Amino acid sequence: MVQNSVLHANQFHHISLQTGVKYSKREIIAAIKTQAEPLLKEGRLEKCKGFIQHSDISVYQHCCHVAYVSCVLCMKMGIHVSWNEMIRGALLHDYFLYDWHDPSRPAVDFRHAFGHPTLAMRNALADYKLTRKEMQIIQRHMFPLTPIPPTCREGWIIVLADKICTILEVLRKECVRL
Repeated sequence: MVQNSVLHANQFHHISLQTGVKYSKREIIAAIKTQAEPLLKEGRLEKCKGFIQHSDISVYQHCCHVAYVSCVLCMKMGIHVSWNEMIRGALLHDYFLYDWHDPSRPAVDFRHAFGHPTLAMRNALADYKLTRKEMQIIQRHMFPLTPIPPTCREGWIIVLADKICTILEVLRKECVRL
């Protein structure tokens, strides 16, 4: 479904996505980069590049991959969403800011899967101004492991995209890399 890809900063322009338009891979990546730029500058998102999520894929790349797959799902299915909020929510959904593989961390066990959405939201709120929808995307992205399901389309799309990306990254070591 998704192949490894690198798009350098000088190859994209700022873009905002709209429902009902078919975008190229390059345009979707440009839209993600447009949302990622201020997050990288204003907060600690850059730190996520130093933590591994799955296989050899960083937390940052995983979040970009989730954003990409979310956009593709919405585009292919014609789902009306708030694109910017969905992309920002995807970029921040795993903003827990630690290496969850580190055995010296006290919570590095099954509790990470259940607890990291709350920590990610707390960290994101400390660093950024979030909309209610972005907060819900972050807080509920691990449903059904977390008990409360999303109530917005964007949240459900991120739940699905996160599972798809995890499978691709773990089994095939495949990811869209920005």
